[in-house]
Amino acid sequence: MSNCDCHIEIKDQSQRQVLVKLLAINLFMFVIEFGIGWYAQSTGLIADAMDMLADAIVYGIGLYAVARTITHKAHAALISGLFQLLLGLLILIDIARRILLGSEPESMLMISVGLLALVANIICLKMIEQHRHGEVHMRASWIFSKNDVIANAGVIVGGLLVWELDNRWPDLIIGSLIALLVLNGARLIIQDSRQELAKQKIGADDTDCCTNSKN
Repeated sequence: MSNCDCHIEIKDQSQRQVLVKLLAINLFMFVIEFGIGWYAQSTGLIADAMDMLADAIVYGIGLYAVARTITHKAHAALISGLFQLLLGLLILIDIARRILLGSEPESMLMISVGLLALVANIICLKMIEQHRHGEVHMRASWIFSKNDVIANAGVIVGGLLVWELDNRWPDLIIGSLIALLVLNGARLIIQDSRQELAKQKIGADDTDCCTNSKN
């Protein structure tokens, strides 16, 4: 029984169940936030929606990595980080477009949808919490879920400031901060995944050395 892989199968099943739920929640919230954000002309909501999409991609790639080798999981996390990086840059491009062309964000829609997204992401964060110190692809999921909660709080604050000041700039600033949060999350997970890949390479080299010395 010492060679039984039951505990590995249970862990993989647990990861899969969590990631499927996270993927479904984030895809649903992306559609809601992006649609309402476009209608409300809110940079903050659109930025947060793109963050939701990035997370959905992360969870989808994480699902691919479940039950595969650590190297596969590290590559999956690296790809996730690169997707986050790309979407963060796209958010900044949209913000620059709105600065040049103008926008009139709807503060009440920002606040209400931001609150809905905050509740959804707190649920996601609680689901992924037990895996926060797990394998690299699950650590990536934790980082992005945590950033989502911060971003949602930012959207709510931005909506309140737009309403109070009757000015679009709080929305643009919050959108920019969310983009920077996405980019920083991408940086962290790319760094983590590269360290994991380097560790695996060193381990493989050591194994090869031991094999050659025995020969």
